[in-house]
Amino acid sequence: MRDYRPKSRVAALSSAGVLVTATLIAGAVSAPTAGAVGRHSQDREANGVRIAAARAAQAGVDWQDCPADWGLEKPIQCGWVTVPLDYAHPYGKQIKLAVDRIGNTGSKSERQGALVYNPGGPGGSGLRFPRRVTTKNALWANAAKAYDFVGFDPRGVGHSTPISCVDPQEFVKAPKPDPVPDSEADKTAQRKLARAYAQGCAERSGWMLPHMTTPNTARDLDVVRAALGERKLNYLGVSYGTYLGAVYGTLFPGHLRRMVVDSVVNPSREKIWYEANLDQDVAFEGRWKDWQDWVAANDAAFHLGTTRAAVQAKWLELRATAKKSPIGGVVGPAELISFFQSAPYYDSSWVPVATVFSKYVAGDTQALIDAAAPDLSDTAGNIASENSNAVYTAVECTDAKWPTSWRKWDRDNTRLHRDHPFMTWANAWMNLPCATWPAKQRTPVEVRTHKGLPKVLIVQSTRDAATPYEGAVELHKRFKGSRLITEKDAGSHGVTSLVNPCVNERVDAYLLKGTLDRKDVTCAPHATPKP
Repeated sequence: MRDYRPKSRVAALSSAGVLVTATLIAGAVSAPTAGAVGRHSQDREANGVRIAAARAAQAGVDWQDCPADWGLEKPIQCGWVTVPLDYAHPYGKQIKLAVDRIGNTGSKSERQGALVYNPGGPGGSGLRFPRRVTTKNALWANAAKAYDFVGFDPRGVGHSTPISCVDPQEFVKAPKPDPVPDSEADKTAQRKLARAYAQGCAERSGWMLPHMTTPNTARDLDVVRAALGERKLNYLGVSYGTYLGAVYGTLFPGHLRRMVVDSVVNPSREKIWYEANLDQDVAFEGRWKDWQDWVAANDAAFHLGTTRAAVQAKWLELRATAKKSPIGGVVGPAELISFFQSAPYYDSSWVPVATVFSKYVAGDTQALIDAAAPDLSDTAGNIASENSNAVYTAVECTDAKWPTSWRKWDRDNTRLHRDHPFMTWANAWMNLPCATWPAKQRTPVEVRTHKGLPKVLIVQSTRDAATPYEGAVELHKRFKGSRLITEKDAGSHGVTSLVNPCVNERVDAYLLKGTLDRKDVTCAPHATPKP
């Protein structure tokens, strides 16, 4: 989805034999627990941020042409911001964050500062954000006149002291076990893989795991703000980036100028992260059905059946064939889910996924192998996929306390799978390393309004699979004065980069003038894809 939507990690599979659901949800916040110890720790971290931000403001960023292998063309520039590994020890070990920028395209008088972006994950890189200017993305042309576009790799990601949990080539090898278990033995095997994955994270990246939290990334964001020379932050967050923004707004309300959050993670402490993932399973099933209805309505193009039931029957047949004998020796049910899940994620995947499916049913198996099988020769891509999954796991597992009882996991996912079979078990195995996580698990931050918080713009579609609609409603309640734009009867993840003037014009008005509607707004859906 490289036209800058939140980038999904489609087709990455974890060594736990699990599907990696892309811009899944993402990250929680470590709030100190009640009591003197918690308050003391919070005070130390707040003091540590002040120290690190003052240092960064003095140092600034030494902007240079970007390294050739980063894929960022001139005039985009790159640099580094130094942050403490542990904000409670600001003079201790430091790590470097990769940042990039492109200057505003308007005049000096039009400039309103830097707009800093996070695409989600946890584990997504924001470094491609300035390319919205170099690729002349029309939807962002007005904002680009006023703002420098700034991206960064969060701690642990990409060029910012990356973490790893398993050898990348092993990570992408296929076929993985079918996520849907047929027996207790299958569950035992998956549990063993999840435990081994968690242990691999400890062995390869154990020194960073206790510090891989959303609150620490929010603190990093404040240091980046200072390094940029900005008194207040302008922020755009999508998917997990909305949770990062919610935590930033809670911890640093007076440091925010404007914030747009798009496709919102439910910030409730009760949802971060175990319950949030269960909610996803339900939402993915709904959006999967939306896609099947569309495929059926376009049977003249795809020949996969004229009803949702007929399309589902073809899917189950494909799944059974791949389970019995992986297609091309490499595409089994896990690889199929990883590829097909991009359709419920993004409308831009509706046509490509349906086309590959249609070709397979017509006898062309190669198109499916090319689309769904890993490319072992793409070592750089495989390193990025493994890193992204490692960060996703590390942040979600460290952000919050997860159930350790297998009986609970088994009961909840068995129950959900009955009516929501598309993603439930794949998502469960992906997250199961959190049940045996080797680092201390935190308590999420209580996201709420504090003095100084500006009015925040929230954008959400009603049928989003990765971040169900209730998350936007919950953040809207918690951030007083916020405005919610609802894209009704739509479900593509990442609304602000779709062509929908009802949304686009309001995002521009907010970023350029700070204006919001007097009341929340409901927009008609963007155009449905055409085959």
